[in-house]
Amino acid sequence: MKVTALIPDDLITEVKELAVGKNLTESLILALKEWTSIQKLRVIREKVGKKPLEFSNNFSALYVRDINRS
Repeated sequence: MKVTALIPDDLITEVKELAVGKNLTESLILALKEWTSIQKLRVIREKVGKKPLEFSNNFSALYVRDINRS
C-alpha cells in the first residue's frame, strides 16, 4: 500500500539507524512489525494479569510430558 505521511525528520533518521533496513521503506516495515508485536504482547500480558492461568488440581507435568512424547 502506498502511503503519504508527515513524519519528523529526526524520527525517520532514528528509525533508519535502529531498524537497519536496506532502505527507508524496509526500515519502516521492520519498525512497524516490531511495534505491532510489542502491542500484541502488551494485550496478552494485560489479559493474563486480569485472569492468571490456573492449573487443575490433578495437573501433572509428568503426565503431560508422557502424552507429548507419545
